[in-house]
Amino acid sequence: MVLQISASSFFILVLAVALAPPAKPGASLIQQACRTTKYYDLCVSSLKSDPSSSRADPRGLASIALAAALANATSTSSFLSSLVPGSGGGGGDPALSRLLRGCADKYGLAGDALQASARDLAAEADDYAYMHVVAAEDYPRACRDAFRRSPGTAYPPELARREDGLRRICDVVLGIIDFLGS
Repeated sequence: MVLQISASSFFILVLAVALAPPAKPGASLIQQACRTTKYYDLCVSSLKSDPSSSRADPRGLASIALAAALANATSTSSFLSSLVPGSGGGGGDPALSRLLRGCADKYGLAGDALQASARDLAAEADDYAYMHVVAAEDYPRACRDAFRRSPGTAYPPELARREDGLRRICDVVLGIIDFLGS
C-alpha cells in the first residue's frame, strides 16, 4: 500500500508539473540580456513594454530595443521640424532655424542608421548592426556640437533630454547585440 501511495503521489506530482502554467521564459531571458547593458532598468522597461518580448529570442529582444530607439529618433526629428518657422516654432531667427533643420536631419539620419541596423540584425550581420547603432548614437552629438559652434544660441533642454534618451536606448541595443555573441 505504501508503494501505491508513493506511485500515486509521484503521478500527481508529474501531473501537477505538466498542467502548471508555464513560467515566463522570456522574463529570465530579458533579465539576462539586460544585465549586459549599461542601463538595466531602461532595458527591462523598454523590452517589457512590448508584449511580444516574453516570447522573443535574443535577436527578437534586440529588434524590440531597436524599435524603441527608432521611435525616439523619429519623434525627435518630428519635434525639431515642428520648431522651424513656418511650422509654428523657431521664432523667425534664421540661425536658429538652420540649426533646428540641421538637427532634424541628423535625427532623421539616426533613424536611417537604426533601420539599417534592423535589416542587418535580421540578416544576422551583427557587426554591421552594431556599427549602425553606434552611428545612430553619434548623430545627436553633431547636433549638440552645431549649437556649441553657434554663439548665443542655447541648446534646448528638451533636445538635451531627447539626446540623452537616444544615447541610452542605443547603449541598451549595443549591449543586447553583444549578448547575441555570448
